[in-house]
Amino acid sequence: MEKAKKKIETDDRFEIRLSGSGGQGMVFAGMILAEAIGINDGKNVVQTQSYGPEARGGTSRSDVVVSSKDIYYPKPIKLDLLLCLTQESCDTYHQALKEDGLLIVDSDLVSQLPACEVHAFSFTQLARGRIGTPMVANVIALGTIAGLTKIVSKRGLSEAVQRRAPKGTEEKNLKALEMGFELARKKRGKKSH
Repeated sequence: MEKAKKKIETDDRFEIRLSGSGGQGMVFAGMILAEAIGINDGKNVVQTQSYGPEARGGTSRSDVVVSSKDIYYPKPIKLDLLLCLTQESCDTYHQALKEDGLLIVDSDLVSQLPACEVHAFSFTQLARGRIGTPMVANVIALGTIAGLTKIVSKRGLSEAVQRRAPKGTEEKNLKALEMGFELARKKRGKKSH
């Protein structure tokens, strides 16, 4: 986690992949993250997406490339951060992660972990139990990413969520975002003790 923070502070290019299945909101999360980084935080950013032909259940991913300089190649080369909300996405993409990269998984849905440092959180269970819908697990994950790294500001992410959340869901999404920040605070607290 500390390696990822230091890398963000010193490197010109940071590559993120948000992955899961159709219906988990990976494209939505990628758009929020890119908007927060580019518009609110003033960095250069490119967001691309890929998903299977199925509307729900097929694989889905959103890639976000961030740099303080111009971005000439819009796709990730080797990931600095990988979020996996399904076992299939973890199995498929973990090899694209840099050796010192940050792997974050949903512990409710990813049980077979690769042999690397993994940060596991119960995104789906928390979303269902505390907010009443698993549909905001992606936003909890965004808050956790923001809290564990310095890639995006809390303010920038909150503003992007307010703008992008479907009408009538803003409050739930902001609550989910705050839950993600809290998960990161707890994780950082455990590391320092």
